[in-house]
Amino acid sequence: MERVVVVTGANSGIGLALCERLLCEDGQLRLCLACRNMQRAEAARSALLTSHPDARVDLLHLDVGSVQSVLAAAQEIKARYRRVDFLYLNAGIMPNPHVDIRAFFKGLFSRNVINMFSTAEGLLTQQDRLNADGLQEVFATNLFGHFILIRELEPLLCQADLTSHVVWTSSSNARRSAFSIQDIQHRNGVEPYSSSKYASDLLSLALNRHKNSQGLVSSVICPGLVMTNLTYGILPSFFWTLIMPIMYLIRIFTNTFTLTPHNGAEALHWLFLQKPESLDARAKYHSQTSGLGRNYTQPRQMDVDSETCEALFSKLLDLEKVVRRKLSEKQHPSSD
Repeated sequence: MERVVVVTGANSGIGLALCERLLCEDGQLRLCLACRNMQRAEAARSALLTSHPDARVDLLHLDVGSVQSVLAAAQEIKARYRRVDFLYLNAGIMPNPHVDIRAFFKGLFSRNVINMFSTAEGLLTQQDRLNADGLQEVFATNLFGHFILIRELEPLLCQADLTSHVVWTSSSNARRSAFSIQDIQHRNGVEPYSSSKYASDLLSLALNRHKNSQGLVSSVICPGLVMTNLTYGILPSFFWTLIMPIMYLIRIFTNTFTLTPHNGAEALHWLFLQKPESLDARAKYHSQTSGLGRNYTQPRQMDVDSETCEALFSKLLDLEKVVRRKLSEKQHPSSD
């Protein structure tokens, strides 16, 4: 049976590398690139078809930071496909990153260098803003838009006698200390990226608790430290070029420095080969690359608890109702 795979943020970086690896694994699958920038999506599709001429690669316009775009994309997916076997939630943003340069150089030549690069703890902040829906942009893009997409696609993801797999691209920067259940959008903090990624860890566990019985399994991965457009937005590219030899040296001592999108997509690809029912709902699956360049996947227990994940799930459902009502009022204004 033909498998349908939808990948958000598929036009570059880890998302595109995943698509390439999936087509190498199964040339018969139906691959849908769900992207905000359709020009770049078309270029990605052309690149994939160059190496896989017989592949079935579809394009879909999706801006996960816009509820209206998510709803329209979900309708299009339901019109095209009878089911979705894999939904890779890879799209994400880190706007206006600010690096504490003094802390960076202090950490670069200390025994804490590996943890600094792995988690960016105490090093990296961002400046968030409201989007057109009145939501914090990072929260909306990295978490809430994907949540709405899952909700809309439940008829295709939750089917009798079939199992679908939702996979979140999280981060080692996902830290409990950056998240507050009283401020799930992180309106009052300076680490919205870390908060949104920790929230995706929580939400994955909640989805498993609520949807496993309906055939939906959710997993979380960490790609490691990868050089992508997101990374290059933190510091100038020439700076990364200067310190790249140091990073390859550090990889001898830690395997979290995957560095390339191909390596970073290892855990995403590995999950494609597993039976979803056999996976650990509380594990985050980490892409790892050894000093000799061997890729493998390592599960590690997430720092999450059932009470907080249920509270987040409830708050997201409540917010969904509010956002849908506002969208409906906007589209159908009262004549009073």
